[in-house]
Amino acid sequence: MTEGLNWGLPVIWYLFLAGMGAGALTASASLFLRGGSVARGMHVEIARYGAFIAPIPVMVGSLLLIFELGSFEAGHWFRWINLYLVINLSPMSIGTWLLTFFIGLSVVYAYTFIHNAPGITNEQRYSLRIFLSWVIIPFGIGVAVYTGVLLGAMPSRPFWNSPILAMLFVVSSLSTGIAAVLLARALFPGKQSNDEAAEQYHQSGYIFAASDVMLIGFELLILFLFLMFAHLTVGDVKQAVSVVLPGGSLASMFFIWVVLVGLLVPALIELYYVVPKLLYHKAFAIPRGIEIIVPAAILTGGFMLRYVVVIAGQITGPVGI
Repeated sequence: MTEGLNWGLPVIWYLFLAGMGAGALTASASLFLRGGSVARGMHVEIARYGAFIAPIPVMVGSLLLIFELGSFEAGHWFRWINLYLVINLSPMSIGTWLLTFFIGLSVVYAYTFIHNAPGITNEQRYSLRIFLSWVIIPFGIGVAVYTGVLLGAMPSRPFWNSPILAMLFVVSSLSTGIAAVLLARALFPGKQSNDEAAEQYHQSGYIFAASDVMLIGFELLILFLFLMFAHLTVGDVKQAVSVVLPGGSLASMFFIWVVLVGLLVPALIELYYVVPKLLYHKAFAIPRGIEIIVPAAILTGGFMLRYVVVIAGQITGPVGI
């Protein structure tokens, strides 16, 4: 379906990967800071997953965006340098510097989680990690916001031109970031040498699962507001949003893959395990298979959300300004 469109899979993958990486790093730093001055054990271990995951998807996504701009065409190998030479308040210029600082900070942050990292003592590593955790959170949220602003800054595309889109992408980025951390944690659980280690493993899973349920609830609410705001608007905006509503060309893809697979099913499964712990203080333990399936479904839904939004914005526009 991306054939003949100006923005295809490279941009869709960029929006997904950059948002997921930003969400993973924000979640990692937030959890580490939650551990306080004695942050260790489960807080450090699960924060390490997010720290190691975050830089890679953002760097890959940024390369895909540069590729989409035509920088790898013959004779234009270094066109991307113009993004740094032209400094203004355009979304592309701001986003370039935001992504650059984010990647640099995230790499240094990940370095602080390497055991016995050369060139730095344990005390310096810990102090630097605390400092970077406070700095990284606003940068992570900024990158997540930027993925929505990049689309929303186009008034000629009625489907994209909504202030709610940026908020939708922020919440989705945090949710997919947490899902990426949970999936990595399930695939590479590490050693659980005793009952205390196993308890810490499940407790850290509970913290992230409960946070993810809350984020999915917010995402469903924001998605509802995004659709209703557009549907209740007359003219081009109402016509544009109709492609994802019942009867529209993207409706089945949207409701099955985004709403059902990516949001409702994972939320119901996580609630099944979170509620007993939350209300009745029962032990929290999710089977390994569920630990893999649920994050995979959330990541699938997060990618499909970007796919539907990018495609819908192009097949319903442009309009006159």
